[in-house]
Amino acid sequence: MPRLPPIRALSRLVARTVALQARDPGIDREELCIQLAGRAIQLARSVVPSHLARGEPGALARVSRVVRMIDHDPDIPHDLRSLAQFVRLSPYHFLRTFEGLTGTTPYQYVLRVRLRRAAFRLRTESSKILDIALGCGFGDLSNFNRSFRAEFGVSPRLYRTQR
Repeated sequence: MPRLPPIRALSRLVARTVALQARDPGIDREELCIQLAGRAIQLARSVVPSHLARGEPGALARVSRVVRMIDHDPDIPHDLRSLAQFVRLSPYHFLRTFEGLTGTTPYQYVLRVRLRRAAFRLRTESSKILDIALGCGFGDLSNFNRSFRAEFGVSPRLYRTQR
């Protein structure tokens, strides 16, 4: 299944998509799809793929496995050394290949995947914000609030109430 990378430039549009998935009637689906496609194309044009072409196909495939693993379960601890060991690459080579493939570091990738899941849960569940933060892998509420505000431009509480 094709996915948009969890990068900050797409966070607001992806958050609106999350609201659409939650069957929010206040969102124009066609408009949202056009905006999302347009922004993704703009970002793709600014990416220089030459660093990917230099990567070894085997290393790219192994790092792609890590990306899928993070997408599947971002709540388990992911440190650079253990991820590199998992795919049998040096931490330096793993980091360089991961950044070339995703446009972000493994830490930022994990953080943004967790924030997307939290945004979805905020719109679809009535659970406490603290429970959602802890359930999405954040150790404390203040860190979650700060990260959420940086990514989406609003607090989790305000995000939940916005339509």
